[in-house]
Amino acid sequence: MNKTIALISEHASPLAMLGGVDSGGQNIYVGELARQLAALGYTVDVFTRRDDPKLPLEVQWLPDVRIVHVEAGPSKQLPKESLFQYMDAFAAWMETFMERQPKRYALLHANFWMSGYVAMKLKEHIRIPFVITFHALGKVRLMHQRETDKFPEERCDVETQVMQAADGIIAECPQDEADLIQLYRADPDKITMVPCGFSPHEFHPIDKAYARMLLDLHPTRKMILQLGRMVPRKGIDTVIQSLAQLRENSMDAQLVVVGGEYEKPHLHADPEYRRLMEMATGLGVADAISFEGRKNREQLKYFYSAADVFVSTPWYEPFGITPLEAMACGTPVIGAKVGGIQYSVANGKTGFLVRPKDPQALARKLELVLKSEDLQVYLRQNAIKRVNECFTWKKVAQQMDEVYRGLAAPQPDGTADERQTIAEAFVEAADTLRLSADSLADTILRAGKALAKTFERGGKVLVCGNGGSAAESLHFSAELLGRFEIPNRVGLPVISLMGDPAMLTAWSNDIGFNDIFARQVEAYGRPGDMLMCLSTSGNSPNILEAMDRAKQLGMACMTLLGNDGGRAAVKGDINLIVPSRSTQRIQELHLHIIHLLCTLVERRLVDYSANRRASERSSSLVQAMDLSLQQKEKVKYDHAKQKSHIFG
Repeated sequence: MNKTIALISEHASPLAMLGGVDSGGQNIYVGELARQLAALGYTVDVFTRRDDPKLPLEVQWLPDVRIVHVEAGPSKQLPKESLFQYMDAFAAWMETFMERQPKRYALLHANFWMSGYVAMKLKEHIRIPFVITFHALGKVRLMHQRETDKFPEERCDVETQVMQAADGIIAECPQDEADLIQLYRADPDKITMVPCGFSPHEFHPIDKAYARMLLDLHPTRKMILQLGRMVPRKGIDTVIQSLAQLRENSMDAQLVVVGGEYEKPHLHADPEYRRLMEMATGLGVADAISFEGRKNREQLKYFYSAADVFVSTPWYEPFGITPLEAMACGTPVIGAKVGGIQYSVANGKTGFLVRPKDPQALARKLELVLKSEDLQVYLRQNAIKRVNECFTWKKVAQQMDEVYRGLAAPQPDGTADERQTIAEAFVEAADTLRLSADSLADTILRAGKALAKTFERGGKVLVCGNGGSAAESLHFSAELLGRFEIPNRVGLPVISLMGDPAMLTAWSNDIGFNDIFARQVEAYGRPGDMLMCLSTSGNSPNILEAMDRAKQLGMACMTLLGNDGGRAAVKGDINLIVPSRSTQRIQELHLHIIHLLCTLVERRLVDYSANRRASERSSSLVQAMDLSLQQKEKVKYDHAKQKSHIFG
């Protein structure tokens, strides 16, 4: 299976700083999936929009993972809601880029609906299959955002078209799968459920006291953590309201909020931060809330480990990666009963589930967990076990690999597999042509000149080869003995040593095949002639013996070979070696080179003949002029002699 794939993520780059309005779970998903697929032997290109003019075209992020920045729209940060207008340009740029690559992409994996649109357009033009992970669905978003949703109206229609065109659809959780089928009538046979994940190397338990000391947090105070983007749908206001409920119940707890566009939130620059602070002040809990701002990924495990409980109560959530990361650090999770959270959090075992926008229910679960250290230990042990068994990025990549392999497997009628074979053969042939053009142009010129010189000196060319190369030797001799492009030229002395079937069969049957070409070289070859040998391997014994005999006779040897040239390359005076290991591609290029040599030989010989005729005409003119001058001198002499005689 070809393991070169393209991940398309138009607005979410693995290189982006997390925590901003448009950077979060999708950035992590794409980056970690690419990393783990590379570990499974894939070569991955991640295509994302260039949003900064300083970004290079390509970044080799990992040995087998490259980030490619696509020119689509202005090179600056734009809200993702305004990007759809640039997706046709994104697709056109990608298509041009992909056509220049040495190896064909086997599969596209689109992330988000706009990337799905790009993949759909690419499939129409270059017939590459694609799968898509939507990460969020327009119809679900509209249910919760209503008039505040700023995406184009056509989003839901585009999502439907993408689902129909996609070869596979990735649902991140049971709720996601149900929404795809019920809201969009997606084909259930196309859908595979593959969850999101976490990295055990990145997130693991750390001693709570040590984590708090590093972060300069209170060593013993009950701590609630909320971590993620600071946007209204994440439900941070619900957590603040529940904190006020806890205070009314005489429980002293601190809420730490990590995330946002800024390292430290600003009242004037961040409207959501301003709204939340106003709410906290009005509820009298502003002194118990710490807004930490955006943090590096390396710091997050310390925040997770420092907390007594992690809270994630969005209005809706396609999956939600932060609960996994918290559980991996051994922190119980209280999450909203929505999307992927209700799938990843095992209610009563790794944490608890509550309705979104219900601060009273959240406050009750928080109080239950914060008051019982035994319950915290129980939830902690189950959380670590569950995420490591079910939700590592390694496991996610393995499941995705099965999806990819399923799409690459032959269809019942074999059509898809045959179409892929055809496409790959054309790409491989084009690649071989391009590489040969780069490496052989000078040698082909030299070979054409040498052949023409052989004919100009009155020599001849003997040609030999086995199997498919035997057919090409006959082809070459026919083109030069007859004509190739220039009509009415003289025939050229080219002998294919495969041209006498009776001799070939008799000699190989009675004597042996190893010296069948050498015997003919001995009979026909003369000093100044050339032997031309065609071989894909360069190691055929009869070719090697023929070259040895030609050298003994004072003949030059030219070869058309492949791979590394084999032993024939050591014996050849001019070696045309096609840079390929495929016998089919080598023979195809041999024919192409033969045609080029015929063109060069004909043009050089026509030029030579024209020059020789011009030279002969010039010589005749000089001779005529010399004769004329001689005649004039004789007349003058005779006239002078006669005059002398008369006047004595």
